[in-house]
Amino acid sequence: MVRAFVLLALGGPAPPGPAPPGPAPCRVLYARSFGTPPETPADPADPARQRLLRKEQLLAVARQVTSHCQLLQPPSSLPPAPQPPEDPISLQDAPGGLFHLPPGDPFPQGVTVAWLSVLAVAFALVCDPRENLSLAEMTLRRLAPRLLAALRLLGPGADALLRPEAADAVLDRILPHGQMLFLNQAFLQALDREMGIKPAR
Repeated sequence: MVRAFVLLALGGPAPPGPAPPGPAPCRVLYARSFGTPPETPADPADPARQRLLRKEQLLAVARQVTSHCQLLQPPSSLPPAPQPPEDPISLQDAPGGLFHLPPGDPFPQGVTVAWLSVLAVAFALVCDPRENLSLAEMTLRRLAPRLLAALRLLGPGADALLRPEAADAVLDRILPHGQMLFLNQAFLQALDREMGIKPAR
């Protein structure tokens, strides 16, 4: 099962000035958790503390994804500028991968994270360690282009923060309740028509 999905803006090189050198921090644009989280040290009777803990866990995942993305870039490279929607891009060669987080770092139980980087944003699935990782990577490559299109993340005025319901709609169809599905091309094409989106390939 997928425990969580995270969409993040990758941090770039730090701007000039008195701030310490190093990359700028990443930013979580959208996140969604699935299922009942495993027991945590936090007081289960305190929902506010549970929400804060989950937010910190997903931010830790975002930082790890950013680190993996930066390892694939030259040290002096800048985050690529978003392309206008009319300039299609291919996701076939988009960098991605898998990494494991041991128990307690930051989840009580170990998890495996599948991630995919497209331009200046990245997508991540936090999975149970025994999950089908090939299916996780395939699911991520099906989610990414549809979220890019639905949230208009490739053009000016990207509105992931303003349209969480659009991201919810995509996840509800491709990743219902955190369950990964074997989806055929006919289903995906019907979904694209239904949502009125034209995803990149």
